Amino acid sequence: MSTLRKSQRRHPKSERLEARVSSQVKKLFEEAASLQGITLTDFVIASVEDAAKRTLQEQEIMRLSTRDRAVFVEALLHPPEPSQRLRTAVERYKRAFGT
Repeated sequence: MSTLRKSQRRHPKSERLEARVSSQVKKLFEEAASLQGITLTDFVIASVEDAAKRTLQEQEIMRLSTRDRAVFVEALLHPPEPSQRLRTAVERYKRAFGT
């Protein structure tokens, strides 16, 4: 949870976030916070922040995967002509390995 404390020092608190939960959920959160030795508020903030970052990261990875897949398929369907440098490398390989 040290990340949370560093983040709080860099960014003073100016916003408020409220949520209503059942007593069972609150007890669950309190128990987890207690096990980590932090306040309920710090536990909730750190947990929500981690979940938000993970969600955004997963979404970004999915976008990149889709874009990368499209580029890959395009390269397979319409490969570029080999450059002179690549042709030279192939010739060197053939001479070296006798293929």
